[in-house]
Formats: sequence, C-alpha cells, structure tokens
Amino acid sequence: MQGKTLVISGATKGIGRATAYRFAKEGVNVAFTYNSNEEVAKEMVKDLESTYGIKARCYAFNILEPENYKELFAKIDEDFDRVDYFISNAMIYGRAVVGGYGRFMKLKPKGLNNIYTATVNAFVCGAQQAAKRMEKIGGGAIVSLSSTGNLVYIENYAGHGTNKAAVEAMVRYAATELGEIGIRVNAVSGGPIETDALRAFTNYEEVKQKTAELSALNRMGQPEDLANACYWLCTNEASWVTGHTLIVDGGTTFR
Repeated sequence: MQGKTLVISGATKGIGRATAYRFAKEGVNVAFTYNSNEEVAKEMVKDLESTYGIKARCYAFNILEPENYKELFAKIDEDFDRVDYFISNAMIYGRAVVGGYGRFMKLKPKGLNNIYTATVNAFVCGAQQAAKRMEKIGGGAIVSLSSTGNLVYIENYAGHGTNKAAVEAMVRYAATELGEIGIRVNAVSGGPIETDALRAFTNYEEVKQKTAELSALNRMGQPEDLANACYWLCTNEASWVTGHTLIVDGGTTFR
C-alpha cells in the first residue's frame, strides 16, 4: 500500500477522518476534501504528514456541486502522480436536508434532491474521475459509504435510507462495468455510528440507546469500525470482492 494514493471526500471529521488516518498509517498518501473547516483541514494535513511520513493535501469542495469533481481531480493531478483508491464519504445534514429528513408526509422535493445529489450523483461523478486515473495504472478500488437505514426502519430517515439503497445499486452497476479495467467497486453499509451527522438527528439519544440495546456487542458503532472495513476492501486481501455491500453494524440489522 505504501506510496499509493487515496482520494476521499469529507475527511475532516467522523468516518472520513478515521478512514484517512487508517490509510495513512499504512503509508498511503491522502488527498481529501473539506466543506468549510479549512483550518481543521490544514492542521490535519500537517498531522498526517508528520505522524506517518506520507504526503497529504486538502481541497475545498461542495458536495452539492458534484459536477465540479472534474476540476477537483485536475488539482489533485498537480499534487499526486497517481490515484489508487477513491472513497465517496461526504454527506450533508442541517439546512441542506430540510424537507429530506423527516417522516414520509413531511418530505419535500428540494431536500430529497439534495440528499440524492450528495449521495448518488456525488458517487457517480467522483468515481468516474477516479476510474480514469486508475485505468492508467492498471486498476484500483472504489468504495461508497452507505447505511443500514435502507434495510431497517429508522424514524425520519426515509430520504437518506432510500438514497443509500440507490447508491448501493449504482455501486453494483459500476462494479460490473469497471471490472474489465481492473477496478473493484464496493459499498460499506454502517449501522448507527457515533458522528456529528448522527448527533444532528432530533432523536439522537433515542437512536444511541436503541443501537446499544440491539447490538450483539452492546455498544454504539465508532468511525474506526467503518474505516477498517473501507481499508480492507481496498487491500489485495479483498481482490475478488466487488459489487458487494459489506454490512458493519454490530449485529443490529438482524435483531
């Protein structure tokens, strides 16, 4: 893995941050995006480079404008000579999901469209650009983050859950078509994970308690749990795994 390059969207906190550090620990160079936390992103670059001796760069990017992935990857090309892995992680919450986060009868087109853009469109646009670079070096691995909210009912999660189902379907299509050029494409579907995005839910405390009760391991999921799954899917140990959704949920979906 040493000397290879990971591109990951939304890595200044939560799952994205944990994933960037997981790859850097193995000697992988890291190019990551941030939305508004420029100071945090730059500090993270310094920490990754000083701690692991790898090359790291950060780029401002609005996930609601995925068509700009072309320009983003052009900037990455100036800093890195290859792209081996792409992880579509960034998501939206807060004002951008008004009308998309709520019970079924409260859902509105704008909020739903924003979630689709940040989930499915962003995966497609980012993966297309990454795949062009991976083809030049003989292959690579792409991972989209998903959630078990498309398998089990979570209150107020209809907008997110249906779009997670959509991105998993898109992953299977991408895997089928990109396999011939040596690119594997998978998804990691997490149960409720302790992140700022989850804390933004109005019923966060209820979800947290219920998750611990349902988990066979009696705990809430942590960002590192999904980071480890993302890393494994990009290693040669997973060389025959593609078009798959790896569920990492502490056993909560079954119960």
